[in-house]
Amino acid sequence: MSDLLIELLSEEIPARMQRRAADDLRRLVTDGLVDAGLTYAGAVAHCTPRRLALSVQGLTDRSPTATEERRGPRTDAPDKAIDGFLRGVGMTRDQLDVVDDKKGQVYLARITRKGRDAPAIVAEVLEATIRDFPWPKSMRWGSGSLRWVRPLRSILCILTNDEGAQVAPLDVHGIVAGDTTEGHRFMAPDRFRVTSFDDYEARLKRAKVVLSSQDRADAIWQEATNQAFAAGLEVVEDAGLLAEVAGLVEWPVVLMGRIDEAFLGLPPEVLQTSMKEHQKFFSVRDRDGRIVRFITVANRETADDGATILAGNGRVLSARLADARFFWENDLRVAQDEKMEPWIASLANVTFHAKLGSQRERIDRIAALAREIAPAVCADPDLAERAARLAKADLSSEMVYEFPELQGLMGRYYAEAAGEAPEVAAAAQEHYSPLGPSDDVPTAPVSVAVALADKLDTLAGFWAIDEKPTGSKDPYALRRAALGVVRLILSSQTSANLRPIIVRASRQDIEWQRLKGRADATRKAPSEAADATLPQQQLQHASSGDDCEPEEYGAILAQDLLTFLHDRLKQHLRDEGIRHDVIDACLTGDRTDDLADLVARARALNAVLATPDGENLVQGYKRAANLLAQAETADGVEYSYGAERKLAETDEERALFDALEAARPKIDAALAAEDYPAAMAALADLRGPIDAFFEAVQVNSDNAIVRRNRLNLLSEIVRTCTRIADLSRIGG
Repeated sequence: MSDLLIELLSEEIPARMQRRAADDLRRLVTDGLVDAGLTYAGAVAHCTPRRLALSVQGLTDRSPTATEERRGPRTDAPDKAIDGFLRGVGMTRDQLDVVDDKKGQVYLARITRKGRDAPAIVAEVLEATIRDFPWPKSMRWGSGSLRWVRPLRSILCILTNDEGAQVAPLDVHGIVAGDTTEGHRFMAPDRFRVTSFDDYEARLKRAKVVLSSQDRADAIWQEATNQAFAAGLEVVEDAGLLAEVAGLVEWPVVLMGRIDEAFLGLPPEVLQTSMKEHQKFFSVRDRDGRIVRFITVANRETADDGATILAGNGRVLSARLADARFFWENDLRVAQDEKMEPWIASLANVTFHAKLGSQRERIDRIAALAREIAPAVCADPDLAERAARLAKADLSSEMVYEFPELQGLMGRYYAEAAGEAPEVAAAAQEHYSPLGPSDDVPTAPVSVAVALADKLDTLAGFWAIDEKPTGSKDPYALRRAALGVVRLILSSQTSANLRPIIVRASRQDIEWQRLKGRADATRKAPSEAADATLPQQQLQHASSGDDCEPEEYGAILAQDLLTFLHDRLKQHLRDEGIRHDVIDACLTGDRTDDLADLVARARALNAVLATPDGENLVQGYKRAANLLAQAETADGVEYSYGAERKLAETDEERALFDALEAARPKIDAALAAEDYPAAMAALADLRGPIDAFFEAVQVNSDNAIVRRNRLNLLSEIVRTCTRIADLSRIGG
């Protein structure tokens, strides 16, 4: 057994590519070794800004000799076919064996592949890996044809066993593999020889290179938090920035500097974003939450303990923050003096989508929807509409133009500066949420109203122009928007019928398209169809654009979009342990567009199904429904009325009549109060009488009157259960 060590030393690799490149190196090399017949015990890959390294432990020293059998054509096949087979296996006819087959005698080639030594296999696999490495971007340099992310400088490739270290015989475009490498570019540039991975890692550390990216990240964070704590401050956590900075240095040296007092009046988020995006600095805050210092990570030690580095970084940071302060002050003047109106007006020149108009037109639609949604979420309609009109105003601000990731947040600051109500300012920031499954969900009523209006307008708009997600493609993040609608409704416990809201939203989009189509037709040619921009599905419902009713198409669209929302709802509730078929069973009645009500029924049904009574109730319901359906099909009539207790012949029949009579008022009261656990409990109480009925009673009696009465009784069972859920959709 041997241990393999590979290092590919190059110029600086972009930090965002390093981790994936290390994983690709491990995968490609180990897969290649296994395909060539070698086995190994384990493999670990590392990355630094200048090198990719791979350690493979327990690699076999030689691939085994293997024999492969290939069946060829029949012995009486044409010579042309036989000659082709011979060329494919690299043999002559007298080297082939003849064996019996069900179709006769055929040629059989037994190809023996001799085992090879590991160094030769490693060299072959590594060369193929280097030549075909899947960099997102690569380059050529000098006069060579080799491509790498940055110029490749050296290759270290050794196999170590009890007898010592052996260099793999590898030459890639004049770069010959060896057993040497170099340390830190500035502090230890001399090359040195290594004999194993442990020796390699230890010598690198002495040469001012920390090989493990996780070790570099841990060292950076430990030193940064120690320095901040010593000054009575706290480092703002940022895992993404920490990983990126760890990929920029081989020997991290943490330095903490001061921010000029002139910039401390900027919002902390502006300071943090500017330092992170432009300088890769960590933010340090005081006990009041103000960003007062920064932490930078140098790649070398200096005689003055980093004073020169800090001074230079401070000057660059001041220049960046001066720009940010300029944007902030200009934006504040627009917010305070003109109440953001110029920004809102300028959004008329910003296209949201070619078929859905400008951002200004979209704001008008969202404002109308927010006013309509407001009562359902206990929000003031006037505040909801005002918040919707201002929520996207900051898209035209200079600060958001420079830092797009601050949209919404800056809107809150500007709304506060303009003297808007606190609810309006909060909605400007929160209406984008939730952006993902782990993002916080707004709870303030005005924010919920605007967030729902924003997402529903997006969904209805793209549904109206037939731009729905397909397969894995979702360029407009509509699945995320739909999941956001679900989370907003469930988190705020909003009980509202979405169908009319979606119809209203789609009608606005359709009417906008109609107006646009007429304007375009007038500009281009009067003979063009006025509604040429409307979706084909809508045009099928009318003989002309003027006859096409937006309400008609909106109703079709609403049902399709509700189905999409139901799918996202099932996905969201899966983590609660609620099965898809439980949601399907609750999609009955005329409130399937009230997601909060739907979930309440599903949770109640799910709880009942977890009990023996619930499972047996479902089986009894299905038996009743199946018998009823068979009888109605055979008789050509509907058994839905007229079950009379006086016609019952057995105690079990009478007990079921009594149980149904007792359950109805309980179910009615529970449904009226939307107390679905109580309704399901009343329904579960029917389990015993239904079981007893089927055990003792023959439904298809020879007496036609008794048979009809019993079938009507089955109809009573089915109709009573279906008031809460369609139990036939429950699997099992």
